[in-house]
Amino acid sequence: MLVGVAPRTRHFVADVYLAFVFWTVLTSLGLCVWYFPLWHMGISGYELALLADSAPVLLGIPALRRALRRHRGLAAAVGLAGIAAYAVPSPAHRLLAVAAGTAGVTLGFGAMLYEDRVPAAGRLERDILAWQAGLVASVAVRMLFQTNNPAWPTMNAANGGWNGTALALGALALLDVATRGSDAAAVDREAKKHDLAGAPGPRRPAWGATALGLGALLFALHSMYSDSATVTRWAWDGYPATGPPPVPWGGLVITALAAGFAGGHRIELTTGALWWAAAAGGAALITLVSGWAGFAGALVLAVYLGSVTQAILRAAARCPPGRTLAAAMTWYNVLVLAHVWVVAYEFVPGGPLLRERTWVVMAATMLSLLAGVRAARGSLFARADALAQRTTASQLAPPLVRSQRRLAQATLWSAVVIGWAAMAARLPAATRTPAPHRPEQRLLTAAIWTVHFDLDNDMWLAENRIIDAVRDLEVDVMGFLESDTERIIMGGRDWTQRVAEELGYYVDYGPSPRKHTWGCAMISKFPIVRSTHHLLPSPFGELACAIHATLNAHGREVDVIISHNGQEENPLDRKLQTTELARIMRESPNPFVFAGYVVTKPHAPNYKILYEGGNIHDVDPTDSDRWCQYIGYRGVKRVGYARVSRGTITDTEIQVGKFVVPEGNATAAASNTRVPEDHYPPAFHFPTVFRGKGVRGHFYHVFNEPRYFD
Repeated sequence: MLVGVAPRTRHFVADVYLAFVFWTVLTSLGLCVWYFPLWHMGISGYELALLADSAPVLLGIPALRRALRRHRGLAAAVGLAGIAAYAVPSPAHRLLAVAAGTAGVTLGFGAMLYEDRVPAAGRLERDILAWQAGLVASVAVRMLFQTNNPAWPTMNAANGGWNGTALALGALALLDVATRGSDAAAVDREAKKHDLAGAPGPRRPAWGATALGLGALLFALHSMYSDSATVTRWAWDGYPATGPPPVPWGGLVITALAAGFAGGHRIELTTGALWWAAAAGGAALITLVSGWAGFAGALVLAVYLGSVTQAILRAAARCPPGRTLAAAMTWYNVLVLAHVWVVAYEFVPGGPLLRERTWVVMAATMLSLLAGVRAARGSLFARADALAQRTTASQLAPPLVRSQRRLAQATLWSAVVIGWAAMAARLPAATRTPAPHRPEQRLLTAAIWTVHFDLDNDMWLAENRIIDAVRDLEVDVMGFLESDTERIIMGGRDWTQRVAEELGYYVDYGPSPRKHTWGCAMISKFPIVRSTHHLLPSPFGELACAIHATLNAHGREVDVIISHNGQEENPLDRKLQTTELARIMRESPNPFVFAGYVVTKPHAPNYKILYEGGNIHDVDPTDSDRWCQYIGYRGVKRVGYARVSRGTITDTEIQVGKFVVPEGNATAAASNTRVPEDHYPPAFHFPTVFRGKGVRGHFYHVFNEPRYFD
């Protein structure tokens, strides 16, 4: 790898790439696990694969620890199974490959901490620098690929994956590691050179506090900063936009993270109580406050996490490996599960314990970090004092360490430049002015689709086919339900960016990930004048979300609601949620289009609450086949309705309604008169591509053809 490059540089680049593999595999595990409870609609048993990241507990076995120290390629080779998993068609078997890869990369990470406890040798700091650079590089790659990682096992050649390239680069990095030989002997020689063998023994940090800090650090970096869009979506609160969109402001996220990593060697500053207090303030802002203030808090927290990484990892290296890593990874997994439980479905055991309590998870994370950095501060300062009696300042930072710091800085800031370049390249598409499909006919084509978190029947990411379906349907306004993927179990990504950029839409992500819903998003060809995010009444079950948006549709204000009510386990919740939706629609003076997930049968009590209480009309009251998704309208002229098969993307069809927006202040009355298609000119027709067998598994079904009304 990098033939002709100086060996130290070549080795460092190889280690950075293997760190990129670490973050790629770790961030893919939850996504692959999530597929199974999602499709089983209950606990599947495959959730146990999450424990694959607990493999570092095996480092409590001295023989294994020595073997991994002398043969670094062993764990790296196992880790590459997580990259190669894309070649396995079966979701269950692919998950097993990813779990094996996760065990490998986390075992390698744990072994890294125990390879060298002698600061003059510099090996541990070099490896920490590479691990940090690998995270920043992975964030930059995801900025290039619109928040997806092209090496994930949920990617392939059909949906934009670069899996083969990633695997080949991994093999080259592994070859470099294998052929450079073990430098364990060199480490020992470096220690003797500086006569450190007899130095006074530094005080060990408290292993329990250090483990809490390490687990919290991994969780915070993974959940909030493994993708540049996550905290921008945490701060999002609708239109007019009062917070940062992911493009271009995700560039500030990667910059803040790199800045923290760059200053991490100043341990006397980074482990101070005042610096933690500033970070805790930032954490409170992003947890509780929307807009730019919340985003600013997230940037402060990013700098803090980067700055304390080196101190916490160096302290962990001085603790007993088995019990420290066992406790750290256990605490990391507890926080991951808590991070899921705040939005727990009704069928999830213990769901009410943490539901709607993100602040509890954040508080636990920050307190754990405080414990970790205070333990590190006491230990590492004691270590520095002891070594000062036997060595000079230059020996504390020998040439190897200084050169590796310079190389790490160059790598970090190169990744930041790549990230900003990606933002600049994507900005024209992200900020262009969308245009409706049929302005001459004043058409508004609205649709609703539950997309199952963009994870298809075979565990592949589906946004390519979602984009194709939306384009072919010529939709002006579309609601996506089960759309919030900015969590560890969904890969921590924002797939709506790609849909909006590829097709030219305004996008409202809906209630932010810190609002404890499973997500409802809206894309619109019409300017979004204003939007309000609602958390519908849910006294017993998971929160239900709604977007109430006012659009400038052909010069006329038209209101749209996109909503997702709760599941059938709690009838009272669904009744209260439907009643609130009806109130919002009834009180709006504008023409209205409703597109939502109601969980009721046609003409059942909740249906009547929605349509009669909301003063809207059903797009087709004769359609008795529906259960979850419904479209309603008021004040616009309905001209057509269709249902399109889901293909293999999700478990829910697409429903589409076509409406004409009246000019001026005129309103259109409802009519249930069915007419033949040729009653309207071709511009009003639904696309012919979905007739018969359709395309890509999408076809008109239930009615076999669209319905038209006058």
